[in-house]
Amino acid sequence: MKTPDHGEHGEGVTRLRTAVRDRWESLSASERAVARYLVSAPVERLLFTGAQELGTASGTSNATVVRALQRLGYGGLPALKRELAFGFTAAVAPEVRMRQRVAHVGRDLDGIRGEVIDEARERIEQTRRLTEPGVLRAAVEALAGAGEIHCFGIAASEPAARHLALALGRIGRRSRCVDATGFALADDLLALRQGDAVVVFQPGRALTELTVLVERARAVGARVVLVTDELGEEFGDRVDAVLTAPRTPTGITSEALTALVVADVLLLALTTLDETRAADTSHQLTVLREQLLSPKGGRRG
Repeated sequence: MKTPDHGEHGEGVTRLRTAVRDRWESLSASERAVARYLVSAPVERLLFTGAQELGTASGTSNATVVRALQRLGYGGLPALKRELAFGFTAAVAPEVRMRQRVAHVGRDLDGIRGEVIDEARERIEQTRRLTEPGVLRAAVEALAGAGEIHCFGIAASEPAARHLALALGRIGRRSRCVDATGFALADDLLALRQGDAVVVFQPGRALTELTVLVERARAVGARVVLVTDELGEEFGDRVDAVLTAPRTPTGITSEALTALVVADVLLLALTTLDETRAADTSHQLTVLREQLLSPKGGRRG
């Protein structure tokens, strides 16, 4: 099959077209209809379209779309969107992408709700598929015996780091949130000790801060768990475990969504390892809250 050229750029588009061309003969008639639509539609349309909509647009069905994507080597529609989004977001200005999101969802509230929930569900399901039990076990083991857990996250990743650090304290684990950049990060790096652990939330871009943080941890004997989307291959041999948190392909859902889910998985796993400490800390927290809310504590004028 000859694939059309609409001037899109990026490895994701190239890979899609190559997959369709190479596997064309093995596709059924209905799967070919899906493939033909995929290579002819603009990238932005594919990013904002669900499997059911793709089925309608290609004259097939939701199930056929899923089968066609699997035949083409993708785990599903989220995997395709993930690859396409990388080149698209790099080439298209943020304000343009924002206008495209608004144009796609329109002003129909039911449609808006559906778009957000559908993408959130797709990203969370993809997180589940990409979380290998052995890797998760290695991540939990790296954190279980840590003297203190440092949770690093900046910009869109800060909410996940701050959430994990706060929640760890509530189950009796020493923890701190690290959200500094540049020279200010040096002070936080000094606090790293042998036997500590670091959870790094960084979806993409190998920032200088990330490299220095990982090197510092290795130098002092602290363990590192990296929660990322695109940096696993680059940092995999320098950290103890890499957990995948897929980024949003469209910007419709929060960038931090899957990172927060991964943080909650780690939190619950650590809670089960020492239920007594977690329960005792939770009780102390409740007592302190009641004291702070008690009228007896009255404020002084």
